[in-house]
Amino acid sequence: MRTWFWTLLLAVVAVALAVLLRQHGGNVLILAQPWRIQVSLTFAVVLLILAFAALYAGLRLLSWLVAIPGRVRAWRGRRVEARDHELLERAWIQLLEGRYAHAEKDLTRLLAQTRSPARQVLAALSAARAAHGLGEFARRDALFDQAQDKAGADAGLHEAVATVAADLLLEQGRAQDALDRLAPLQDGGARHLHTVRLLLRAHHQLGHHEQTFNLARTLSRRGVVDQDEARRLIEASASARLRAAEGEAWRAIWKELKADERTLPEVALAGAAAYDAAGQHDESTRVLEAAIAERFEPRLLAAYARCDASQVPRRLEKAEAWLQKQPRHPDVLSLLGVLCLTGQLWGAAERYLLRSLRQRSDAHVHALLGSLYDRLDRPAEAARHWRLATAAGMALPVLAADGALPPADTAGDPALLDAQELEFLAAQDAALPSGPAPAAPAAPVEAAAAPPREGGAGAADPTADYLLDPPARRAAPAAAVAAQQLDIEDLFDSAPIPGLEPLPEDAAVARPAARPAPPAAVSGPAAAPTPSEPPTPSEPSASSAPPAPTEPTRPGPTPPGSAQSGPAGAPREDDGR
Repeated sequence: MRTWFWTLLLAVVAVALAVLLRQHGGNVLILAQPWRIQVSLTFAVVLLILAFAALYAGLRLLSWLVAIPGRVRAWRGRRVEARDHELLERAWIQLLEGRYAHAEKDLTRLLAQTRSPARQVLAALSAARAAHGLGEFARRDALFDQAQDKAGADAGLHEAVATVAADLLLEQGRAQDALDRLAPLQDGGARHLHTVRLLLRAHHQLGHHEQTFNLARTLSRRGVVDQDEARRLIEASASARLRAAEGEAWRAIWKELKADERTLPEVALAGAAAYDAAGQHDESTRVLEAAIAERFEPRLLAAYARCDASQVPRRLEKAEAWLQKQPRHPDVLSLLGVLCLTGQLWGAAERYLLRSLRQRSDAHVHALLGSLYDRLDRPAEAARHWRLATAAGMALPVLAADGALPPADTAGDPALLDAQELEFLAAQDAALPSGPAPAAPAAPVEAAAAPPREGGAGAADPTADYLLDPPARRAAPAAAVAAQQLDIEDLFDSAPIPGLEPLPEDAAVARPAARPAPPAAVSGPAAAPTPSEPPTPSEPSASSAPPAPTEPTRPGPTPPGSAQSGPAGAPREDDGR
């Protein structure tokens, strides 16, 4: 609009000047010795206008030429700024996408090349957030320190560094370090909403209930935090303050609470417990009733059910009023049942508890019924409800009721002894005399004439069958085994001990005569019959003669497979035991 105005004004002036010059003709004389110049007035005016235009164009050209270096510097600055903006934009997009490694690389490059302090602080804080996303906490802290140095004396940049550092430290769980970062802002009076939120998170993580309570109240009043979250924080901090108060300090805390804050479940429970501890049961009842009037929560009803017998009539009346409003509420029915149990109203308690079970199967109610029936001497019903309480309280496996697992077969285990074997060993120990051992009778012919074991050349040792062959042990008669009376220690004396030299023959060590000497075992190829010549029962065995009693000596180690003499001098076969 202004351009059109000046154009129109210039046209008007030109027309007026032309009309004036046409009506008033004249000459312009210029004397410059030795020159004399005379032109018309119109030509002189046109010449002046052209000279002015030329002078103006020359001055503008000169100014443009002088401003070339500044324009070049400005162009370079704009190019660098555009490059920094492009790099920062790309890095922020990568940071929001979660590509922290690429974002940190671009931001570190931007931090190194930019000259703007604000952009350097922004790049350092953004790179610290990317390093935090990668879990590089040491590099993140170094970037925080670098951003703090780049901020200089700018208070706004210092506040930005403190808030970003506190936010990331709170995410890591270092609430005390975050609180130290925010301390200068709190002391300086910089209490922006985001700073208050960070302070609330830090105090809540550290368990500072008083500060948490005050900050949650402030944010809730200003409407910058979710009301449910603020109510949860106020409830947790206020109840913790009431429980942690010593002596009568809880009364001052209770007076600070608003009416709606006192009806919060945890706050009401803590206040009721404090009044009960002080002996003011009526006040405790009123606190719980006000909270239950706001919301029927099971924990409030359970606390209302715990009372002395003197409080039962009033609480029963109030609970019956609640039941009229909600006749099918299982927690209210359970509350009435517990109150009747406290007041020893067995019939009413049973009715209320059974009605509660019709609405919901609850382990606590089943346990109460079990205790009630046990008190009324009805054990079957008490046991049934206790079982139902267990089933309702936890997931039980389905057990098979048609049979049990079969017993383990231990008959072939040589390391186990059954009852008959234990009785045999006990009888054998009892039959041993305490005096000198008499000569043992000869083994029966049937035992000596037993067929050889499969795979062996000599006759089978009954003791070996007893220890190593379970089928033969079960098939052998008890008389044949008892006739041997072989000492169990002799089974291990014949084995050579590595590293020990054999004893000389004249240095025999006498063994204690606590037990009779074992009979000579019938063994060896000379005494055992061969399969080609089976023994007959009428032919006596060579081992049937009783051996002469001799001093038992400990034999030295012999090579495996060699024969060694027994107590009677007869060779016996080493069976590897």
